[in-house]
Amino acid sequence: MRLEFHQLDRRWEHLRVRHPGRQRRLLASLAEAGQQTPIVVVATEGQPERYLVIDGYKRIAALQQLGRDTVEAVVWPMSEAEAILLDRSLRLSEHESALEQGWLLQEMERRFGYSLDELARRLDRSVSWVSRRLALVELVPEAIQQQVREGQISAHVAMKFLVPVTRVSVEDCQRMAAVFVQYHCDTRQAGQLYTAWRNGSPAVRKRILAEPELFFKTQRQIEPETTTQPAAELLRDLEMVAAIVSRAHRRLANAAAMEMDDQQCQAARRQIEQARYQLQRLAERIDKEQTEHVEPSATDHNSGAEHPGSGQTGNRAGAGHLPRSGAESTAVQRRAGSGDTPAGESRTPPATDPGAFQRLQGESGASP
Repeated sequence: MRLEFHQLDRRWEHLRVRHPGRQRRLLASLAEAGQQTPIVVVATEGQPERYLVIDGYKRIAALQQLGRDTVEAVVWPMSEAEAILLDRSLRLSEHESALEQGWLLQEMERRFGYSLDELARRLDRSVSWVSRRLALVELVPEAIQQQVREGQISAHVAMKFLVPVTRVSVEDCQRMAAVFVQYHCDTRQAGQLYTAWRNGSPAVRKRILAEPELFFKTQRQIEPETTTQPAAELLRDLEMVAAIVSRAHRRLANAAAMEMDDQQCQAARRQIEQARYQLQRLAERIDKEQTEHVEPSATDHNSGAEHPGSGQTGNRAGAGHLPRSGAESTAVQRRAGSGDTPAGESRTPPATDPGAFQRLQGESGASP
């Protein structure tokens, strides 16, 4: 059915992160081919001519920019809460940040009184998965969350760098967010600033945030002198370790043929245990680095398995993928439980069958 914009209730729009690049691509696609996929709405109780938008906010905004008066919509025959949960369950395999998921969960908890157990059951997630995301929303200052919504700070940067800073100092988090916005920091620059802050003394931290321009100027002078990245050097070192272990296997065969004595065997075992201990510590350090940005990971019972690709069809905007990490920090747990995963705006069941689903137009990685 066709609906005029004044008939639409857009109360869930504030939960979305803006992606100007994706919006431009969607706008161009709609201008060229028109609307290919309907938005999803439910009837508003007590207002027969009003419809609550469940999915399709980006398409609505783009159509308004193009001067259109109406939008093609499909009506789901269910309540607002049921529609939101159904829409969410269809998108949990998409690339959506934990902050966006937290916004939705918080709204569902506040508006409909859902408990953590109920939210976890309906979304096929663990209670821990729900509680961590709710805790993140409570942890990050509202002003910074708004900057994420407006696209001034990417959700990935907020999760990876600002969340751990908030745990230490809310004031430093706010200052760092202001620096990210002022200098339009990409992930690399934000990472450099965060790493220097994390490794610095209180005095150094204060100076970095007070004089970010001097910090970035210093980084630009250092970078040309850096011929290899630390991550590449680490991988090269680990390749050498693997090669040495392989060579030790070959030498052991020769040593066994020559019969190692007890003293030599004990010395070999000690060296192996020491190497195993050091490698375990290294693995734990890598895990610790990854857990600091609390990105989602999948549960064994996840009903929305990740898709191998996100090809462009119809008027689908070419949305980029957010980096993913496989672990989440337990420091942010508000309640108890064990781990899990993420999501985006884009699936719709046909009007006659809410059980059969199809890809929606141009709205990957959004909230309801």
